[in-house]
Amino acid sequence: MFLMLKITLENQYGRLLHSDRDPIPDVPAVYFVMPTEENIDRMCQDLRNQLYESYYLNFISAISRSKLEDIANAALAASAVTQVAKVFDQYLNFITLEDDMFVLCNQNKELVSYRAINRPDITDTEMETIMDTIVDSLFCFFVTLGAVPIIRCSRGTAAEMVAVKLDKKLRENLRDARNSLFTGDTLGAGQFSFQRPLLVLVDRNIDLATPLHHTWTYQALVHDVLDFHLNRVNLEESSGVENSPAGARPKRKNKKSYDLTAVDKFWQKHKGSPFPEVAESVQQELESYRAQEDEVKRLKSIMGLEGEDEGAISMLSDNTAKLTSAVSSLPELLEKKRLIDLHTNVATAVLEHIKTRKLDVYFEYEEKIMSKTTLDKSLLDMISDPDAGTPEDKMRLFLIYYISAQQAPSEADLEQYKKALTEAGCNLTPLQYIKQWKAFAKMASAPTSYGNTATKPMGLLSRVMNTGSQFVMEGVKNLVLKQQNLPVTRVLDSLMEMKSNPETDDYRYFDPKMLRGSDSSVPRNKNPFQEAIVFVVGGGNYIEYQNLVDYIKGKQGKHVLYGCSELFNASQFIKQLSLLGQK
Repeated sequence: MFLMLKITLENQYGRLLHSDRDPIPDVPAVYFVMPTEENIDRMCQDLRNQLYESYYLNFISAISRSKLEDIANAALAASAVTQVAKVFDQYLNFITLEDDMFVLCNQNKELVSYRAINRPDITDTEMETIMDTIVDSLFCFFVTLGAVPIIRCSRGTAAEMVAVKLDKKLRENLRDARNSLFTGDTLGAGQFSFQRPLLVLVDRNIDLATPLHHTWTYQALVHDVLDFHLNRVNLEESSGVENSPAGARPKRKNKKSYDLTAVDKFWQKHKGSPFPEVAESVQQELESYRAQEDEVKRLKSIMGLEGEDEGAISMLSDNTAKLTSAVSSLPELLEKKRLIDLHTNVATAVLEHIKTRKLDVYFEYEEKIMSKTTLDKSLLDMISDPDAGTPEDKMRLFLIYYISAQQAPSEADLEQYKKALTEAGCNLTPLQYIKQWKAFAKMASAPTSYGNTATKPMGLLSRVMNTGSQFVMEGVKNLVLKQQNLPVTRVLDSLMEMKSNPETDDYRYFDPKMLRGSDSSVPRNKNPFQEAIVFVVGGGNYIEYQNLVDYIKGKQGKHVLYGCSELFNASQFIKQLSLLGQK
């Protein structure tokens, strides 16, 4: 029996490293920890206290020589050298949320947040620490992938600092042929073993509108309006006050958690679909389940077997094969019912937000702003409408307008907008930061382009409004998404397909396998890439991820992974902007 000691999770198999633990001298222990100062100190303490029979030390990131010597000294002092059975650097300092998406480990995620990187009072030492943290995780990612990438990045940004440091780290590892992590068996295991991948490092400041954008696809909506973290959504379900005596306190809300992972086939199929399609699909799945359930009941009724146990059914003669088949599919049917219930609850919670906050209206309006389409209602009217959205929704809308505008509104117009926002209950500090950012980035003369296509309203939903539908979708627009490449996707397309583009022509080029580094923007490789990794320094979101997924669907035989230093929704991002806007 092994005792697992880790610092990330605690369940029936694991104990937190810093918890109080009794000695179990006849049990080996497996440690899975970050090699931080306090974790190393605690491990040394465990050795001194002779807690376990033997120790298998697994470090999430590579441990430094000095810290390894600290453990060796502690083992010597405790006469426990032979008990330290194995020491591994696992190079797992990242979290894979999807087959094609990863984020940096989220312990102390404030350290690598957008706010941390863009603070006006940040010191050089603090910036170096942030960059080293990001580079360490990216290095772990490429060791696990078993491939050395070609690196491209924009100049004069945090992404360039990451590129320079990552290039140096990869180069140093490759130079040490004996201990290189990119030779021998490792390369064979990589997904990209036949052709080297492209790593595109972009700065969050390339596009600040998308993280604020109200969205319309299922996964991005769940992340935007619900408590969704590391693929788990937490819902509060009110148990109501029915059958309670007058004056009684309302019953406590039940909290339910659901895991939305690759095992969930419905989620895998529909996470990138527009929400009305999802609602319709849940209803169709429910009707299909009911039809299968009714068929089992009907067969039982014909055979006169209501209430009979499964044993009696299986003993029937050949002419009951149909019924036996139906019964044998019951486990599958029950799993289907569980997923239907799960997505009914999640989609109902999302729909409640859409209807109360008019998120469909916000989404359509923002799409028109970003694509420079004629607006059917003035921005002031949207902000002043007391029934449309929360103060945060209104602030998000105005910030998108301000970021996307060809030129900033006049002072008189801006004062009018600020007055309306204040009357709507908005906190104006995020605007202070966006004004500074736009002036600094000279975005007024060259705003980020979001394409010239928009959503097409297809009238109100019809099929999901059938009698008995789980979703009352009246008044919610059935908006059909039209594919348009967001700025990050456009950058990837230019670099992956080796297209000439003013946006990317000046991007720096690094090849860690070249003997000498160069400050070149001219790629040595002239062939289009088959595989690419996009990494956003400063934080990413599901809208960008889905946009890349949709883009690559039309590219036969090509693969793209999306990564970011942190994954935030609009509410979390606007809080960071607010902190940056405070004087």
